[in-house]
Amino acid sequence: MITRRGVLKLLAGGWFAGLALLGYATGAEAMGRPRATRIRLAPKRWAPGLRLRVAVLSDIHACDPWMGPDRIRAICAEANALQADLILLLGDYATSMKLVTGYPPFAETAAALSTLRARLGVHAILGNHDYWADPDFQEERSETSVMGEALTEAGIPVYVNRAVRIDNDGQPFWLAGLGDQMAYRPSRRFNRRGFVGIDDLETTLSGIADDAPVILMAHEPYVFPAVPERVALTLSGHTHGGQINFFGWAPFVDNPADLAHLYGHYRGEHGDLVVSRGIGCSAIPMRIGAWPEIVLLELGEA
Repeated sequence: MITRRGVLKLLAGGWFAGLALLGYATGAEAMGRPRATRIRLAPKRWAPGLRLRVAVLSDIHACDPWMGPDRIRAICAEANALQADLILLLGDYATSMKLVTGYPPFAETAAALSTLRARLGVHAILGNHDYWADPDFQEERSETSVMGEALTEAGIPVYVNRAVRIDNDGQPFWLAGLGDQMAYRPSRRFNRRGFVGIDDLETTLSGIADDAPVILMAHEPYVFPAVPERVALTLSGHTHGGQINFFGWAPFVDNPADLAHLYGHYRGEHGDLVVSRGIGCSAIPMRIGAWPEIVLLELGEA
């Protein structure tokens, strides 16, 4: 028989368990030191003998007190310690989260990221929040993002529908960056009924002039089914691994496209995709079952 005292004990136990879970979600994981997730991979269209160590950082979401410039610099120091040949930033340095005490200026976030160091450079694309946090862009008074300009001024090249050829000791490869697929938010004023992207995959790949392997940076993984076989590897973020993920069940993810490629390595018919869980938080300052990560790719035959 369940007594009144027993019911009270159950309620109290549930209340304390809820507090403990909340504390863990907003503390241990949301503020946790990113783990290095190592993935060894030899894509189909990779060149024999070409070996690269690539560190991937995504979804910083700068804001106080969760992700201020000091924490970003500490994360950059961790990435530098991995001694990658190449560091790639996959977008969403800004945030739209409301549970904050302030938003660092874009220039401060870019300055913190400029402490990253790699032999073949640090390269970036932009994410949807970088455009959403820019009123001029959303009101169609600007074709560029303030965050993108801040990164460029800090010495980090930003790729929007373009590619660059990089020479790795005589073994070249191409690095391509796709424009964001959700850059414009819905707006009655501008007759935008849904999200509108500035992505142009054909233009992004049009400048690739030889058979060297191609790495494509695309903030959202949605484009992956359309990526041609010419691209060896696609790298994405955006999903946060669900951000709250109970053993594969991500209750706050309602987009089937996100669930299709939530995080990790996927091998498709025409190429490979790696989706990072990212580092920061979006919407709410919580992570459960989706520990922040820096992805370290070891590309090429062992």
